[in-house]
Amino acid sequence: MFKPPRTDFWQVGIVPLSVQDVDARQLQAVRDHITWLPDAGRWRYLADPFGLVRGDALHVFVEAFDYRIKRAHIERHEFSRDGLRWRGQATVLERPFHLSYPQVFEHGGETWMVPESHQAGEVALYRAVDASLDRWQRETALLSGLPGADASLVEHGGRWWMFYTLVGPKARDQRELHAAHAPTLTGPWTPLAGNPVRVSRDGARPAGRPFVDRDGVLALPVQDSSTGYGGATRLLRFPVLTPERVDILAGTERLTGDLASATHTAGLHTLNGCGDGLALIDVKRIDRSREKQWLDLKRRWRRLTSR
Repeated sequence: MFKPPRTDFWQVGIVPLSVQDVDARQLQAVRDHITWLPDAGRWRYLADPFGLVRGDALHVFVEAFDYRIKRAHIERHEFSRDGLRWRGQATVLERPFHLSYPQVFEHGGETWMVPESHQAGEVALYRAVDASLDRWQRETALLSGLPGADASLVEHGGRWWMFYTLVGPKARDQRELHAAHAPTLTGPWTPLAGNPVRVSRDGARPAGRPFVDRDGVLALPVQDSSTGYGGATRLLRFPVLTPERVDILAGTERLTGDLASATHTAGLHTLNGCGDGLALIDVKRIDRSREKQWLDLKRRWRRLTSR
């Protein structure tokens, strides 16, 4: 008898805490006050949340994955800043390849996005071309010719820094952290000669945008996949970060799904700030339905018959 397939479903939540204050105790304390994004629908999920506050609105950008086509696009969900009332959603970026991890940020009077697009063999920079944040234009490739995933950018110490992982055999993306630096956002970007800067399945793949903690040290959320993909999130801190030297302190505390949810307890793999007093997370549940086998067969049949 074949074992039912494992299917991961993620859910995105808005946490009433500043990202610098999110720890296991605080996350559990506000569990009943987390605002969850709407259900994505059958065989779909939302994950990898990044946020921007504009006026009275909070914009949450997410990966919107559909198991029926095994690919994702980027959606924007809008909430009122006061009361966090959901106002609607829009598809803002769609390509013939998988997109996820839509890091959005403002710089130089423009709004930028660096979505994960490793299937295109690049880390690319997109720019918002209207005030609605619903139309995006590809500006340039920051890194080309490599399967970079979950690139996380920050301006720090007079330079731009990018933390990323590389998709490869034996779950390489879950155990290697790479870094690159540049004098400006658009480059030129130079990977560190000493890459990977960390090799460990318990904390390497980026899980959110870097931020400065309460002690003034740069912190990077990373995935702890020691118990399975996206099983938890922890922090790496960088007391020294220069092109010549990278010092890393790995935090021991793990943020897990059960701290935030009673239904999605199998993982937590994104942590991002989104304005004063708010953070974004995603949590995971695992489905064991045999229906997923039929879904996969139908998708493969469609692919074969469309050739």
